[in-house]
Amino acid sequence: MRRLVEESWQRSLERKLDPDHLSPAFDLDDEALREYRREHPLSRVLPVIHSLVIAHTFESGLIVAIGDQAGRLLWIDGDRDLRRRAEGMLFVEGANWSEAAVGTSAPGTALALDHGIQIGGEEHFNRIVHPWSCTAVPVHDPRSGEVLGVIDITGGDDAVSPSTLPLLEAAVAAAESELRIQQLGEPRRRPQSSSRVPFASAQSRPRRAPQLDAPQLSVLGRELGRLAVHGRELQLSARHSEILTLLAWHPRGLSAEQLAQKLYPADNSVATLRAEMVRLRAALATLDPC
Repeated sequence: MRRLVEESWQRSLERKLDPDHLSPAFDLDDEALREYRREHPLSRVLPVIHSLVIAHTFESGLIVAIGDQAGRLLWIDGDRDLRRRAEGMLFVEGANWSEAAVGTSAPGTALALDHGIQIGGEEHFNRIVHPWSCTAVPVHDPRSGEVLGVIDITGGDDAVSPSTLPLLEAAVAAAESELRIQQLGEPRRRPQSSSRVPFASAQSRPRRAPQLDAPQLSVLGRELGRLAVHGRELQLSARHSEILTLLAWHPRGLSAEQLAQKLYPADNSVATLRAEMVRLRAALATLDPC
């Protein structure tokens, strides 16, 4: 047995979990779950996750689950027949699949260890889950570094193939990049004291006021970027998309020389960059003249 799995089993035994009984907790009713999902940060990157991961699992014998930082499954999609079978072990939206609740599994143990893992068949602590295999990777807030949740691929042997983990890690990196871009212009919030939010806390957590005026930059899955401010949208040129994306990736800022080097590696032309910035400012002024 792999050491990672052995240590997870030990934690499961210390919690006095029953390997022959599976009963993940449900602490939110349907309406509360819908509201919680609407407000969860990962709801903002569902299109990215769908295009990079979920869209390729239909009729493939794989399903994708997206959970929050406490292990609660928020969204499940993918192969329809497999989703029905997974319901038999309560692998359903709203269920708590943290390691503390169900023992060793990819989504729960990935959150416990804060890195991507693969759990195959009999490596699961609970015997009811032995017919299944899964790969999971945590998703982090690019600004604070805190864990926001986890993306999991569940199925048969294909779910733990050697290519599955790096592909899922790449999809998570893309989702985190999209989050960073969407945070452009948002006020910086003080990080919470712990990235492990208790499972039952979602019901009592105060609603976060929506950032209605925050600029929204979307570049993934499209040829040209799109910037939305105050309900108005601007289609960006390819160069302007690159500039805003680079600035979003470097929240501490870039000097003119650094930005020019990244945009024009051949000649590092600051003069060309300055001319492009003038055009970009003019374009942005059409969105928000103030």
